[in-house]
Amino acid sequence: MRSVVAVLVWCLLLVPPAHAEELDLELVLLADATGSIDENEIRFQRRGYAEAITSASVLNAISSNIYGKIVVTYVEWADMFSQDVVVDWTVIDGKAAADDFAARLMEAPRRAYGRNAIGAALLKGKELIDTNEFQGLRRVIDLSADSANNWNGPTISEAREAVVSSGIVINGLAVLCRHCSGRPVAYDLEDRFYRDIIGGPAAFVVTADSAQTFAEAVRKKLILEIASKRETSRRILAQSAPPRPPGVAFVRARFLAGSR
Repeated sequence: MRSVVAVLVWCLLLVPPAHAEELDLELVLLADATGSIDENEIRFQRRGYAEAITSASVLNAISSNIYGKIVVTYVEWADMFSQDVVVDWTVIDGKAAADDFAARLMEAPRRAYGRNAIGAALLKGKELIDTNEFQGLRRVIDLSADSANNWNGPTISEAREAVVSSGIVINGLAVLCRHCSGRPVAYDLEDRFYRDIIGGPAAFVVTADSAQTFAEAVRKKLILEIASKRETSRRILAQSAPPRPPGVAFVRARFLAGSR
């Protein structure tokens, strides 16, 4: 009898609240605000996300889905006690909403400081998804970082297991450009992201090779996350690709085996 009651309680917990707004994607943007990131770089990163989310190609990706809307929150992370929600959950269903999100993102002060705690950041992203008032067809945490260190708090493997086992995908943006944040000299950052951080169906890592490619990397990453099918995202990327500036490296994406 107790086991039956336990199952019923668990099923009730899985049912979204009656007032939950249904949409295509719940997306947590976890941006690096650790000690290697100065104030100028904080603004640089925010500007890249602001430009990406208001771009015509990203808005096209949003409108091409079933509901034509997603919900996004932007969080800057540092140590285990410092994850700041810079812009709370915002429904993006067109240009006006995207412009408003971008404006609030650029206006907010920096409040996150400390040494790397990626595990704590991932669990913060899970908490934000678990406790919001939305029901997305997909749920994604998007972590950007210039290193794969984890100096305090839960381990990355523990956090990743908790996140992925709950049905949330973890994607990554490996920031390699010196002007933005820097590049680890002791290991391959992209490989560490691929092996230790990302997880879930169709999880991927996108690389920003230089200051010039950062905003483009963010834009392509958002399109890959927003488009419900990989074929759709490829089509939107192809249609919206701007001319490649001389000397600027292509933005690369690496996917887990079994990606659709």
